[in-house]
Amino acid sequence: MKEDTYKRLESEIQRLEAWVNELADTVVRLKEENRSLRAQQSNLTTERAHLIERNEQARSRVEAMISRLKAMEQTP
Repeated sequence: MKEDTYKRLESEIQRLEAWVNELADTVVRLKEENRSLRAQQSNLTTERAHLIERNEQARSRVEAMISRLKAMEQTP
């Protein structure tokens, strides 16, 4: 009887150990994925800021061209 109980306990311990190892692997994987996503978010935020700046520069140039064209139309 004791040996049967010991085998069941040993089997349960092995099952729990495998589960803990799987959880530890998942934590490591999720930490790496999180780090990667944070880096990607940072890069995208920087890229977005550059695109907004370029868009504003283009808008200013277009507005300046429109102003010059209007000035040319008014000149006799």
